Amino acid sequence: MDAERLATILAAILVLLGSSQCYTAGAENRHVFLDWEVSYAVRSPLGVAKRVIAINGRLPGPMLNLTTNDVAHVNVVNTLDEPFLLTWNGLQMRRNSWNDGVAGTNCAIPPGENWTYVFQAKDEVGSFFYRPSLGLHAAAGGHGPIRVNNRPVVAVPFDQPDGEFDVLIGDWYNMDVKEMKGYLDRGRDLPSPDGILINGLGPYAADFTFKPGRTYRLRVSNVGTRTSLSFRIQGHKLQLVEAEGTYTLQKHYASLDVHPGQSLSVLVAADQPPRPSYYMVVSSLFIKPELFGVGNVLYAGSGGRPPPPGDAPLEDLSSHNGYDRSMEQARTVRMNLTCGAARPNPQGSFRYGRINVTRTILLRNGDAEVGGRRRCTVNGVSFADAATPLKLADHFDVAGVFAVVSGRPERRRQPSLGTAVIDARYRDFVQIVFENRLPSLQTWHLDGYSFFVAGMGWGKWSPDARLKYNLIDAIYRSTVQVQH
Repeated sequence: MDAERLATILAAILVLLGSSQCYTAGAENRHVFLDWEVSYAVRSPLGVAKRVIAINGRLPGPMLNLTTNDVAHVNVVNTLDEPFLLTWNGLQMRRNSWNDGVAGTNCAIPPGENWTYVFQAKDEVGSFFYRPSLGLHAAAGGHGPIRVNNRPVVAVPFDQPDGEFDVLIGDWYNMDVKEMKGYLDRGRDLPSPDGILINGLGPYAADFTFKPGRTYRLRVSNVGTRTSLSFRIQGHKLQLVEAEGTYTLQKHYASLDVHPGQSLSVLVAADQPPRPSYYMVVSSLFIKPELFGVGNVLYAGSGGRPPPPGDAPLEDLSSHNGYDRSMEQARTVRMNLTCGAARPNPQGSFRYGRINVTRTILLRNGDAEVGGRRRCTVNGVSFADAATPLKLADHFDVAGVFAVVSGRPERRRQPSLGTAVIDARYRDFVQIVFENRLPSLQTWHLDGYSFFVAGMGWGKWSPDARLKYNLIDAIYRSTVQVQH
């Protein structure tokens, strides 16, 4: 791979800016009330004890199981010794950014106190997850699955599966989160992770039981810190049907790349000759040495137990570890236009190719020496959290809390530390271009919204790139990878 090649990924985003006014939920909508306690626990998934963050004593935490139009009331009690926030990765927070759970819009929950998140799963059906959003809490766990199910009156574009499994995969560091933060505070890169977990468990510990002849839906999310992963099941095809709330063209894959923060659903048919176990394999992408997480797919009634650890033919299941292959696969993930459910929004913007773009924003990520430390930057600015949440400062017109920037890299700008905000108008249709100048893949996530991934490719972006946009059936999701 030529290190001088610069990857650009292009995403057209319909921006419906959150106002200070919350939604109004109709009386006919179901309300779901949950109490979650956030606490420390000790786990040893890779044989080394580590202090983790558990929800109601569990890691992964409890499932948030909703149906479209449900209103969730999640009371989060923080028993940690530091502030805490949860964010709802992939759920759209239309005009309700107060409950998004990130530092710019929410005050952190202080130790010993609680906060009740209230939000509606509106006009979306699919697979998502929740996770901590402050510091590096996500590297200590605190995550769990979210399902948003369809209402019975709206059919899904595939036969009802015989069962469902949530599969949370991610990289894992044995070192404590405070030690990890120390690396970054000193301007150093994190070392390679120590391994890959499946549902919080180490090698060969996660079991999934299939009945022969049945079909199962697996809701897969990459909840890790930084590592892109390849997901596959030995001897089985993966039929992709949904990604972060959008039904997809139903293609079959031998393996699927899942980048940090991404979610997808696959259908898997238990159509292979019964035997004690087939291996579910999750391997790292773009790092050396390659890491593996291995689970067991058990065929009910086949008898016996899986072979002992170490017998998985990992060398045969190893992924094709290349950026070009990964990008080509990403281009095949497209929206299913034949179904009538889970449209991107009720205004009909799934016909996004006919909407005039009102503004183009270019975000170029890199790194620089700022204040004596190596820091990540966007358009030359390394973000610093403000003492006052940005939504409050904006609502009450508090001066000096943040600086509104143009949304374009400025020539000859010296790298700086600041609280930079890009302003936009309510109901604008905005094109955002991400350029990655770092030597590793980056993922970008838009909290509370989703976007159409209209194009991706190598090199610097120019307006001519629009000629190659997918303006018909681009995938609509909240997290996208930008390769180096």
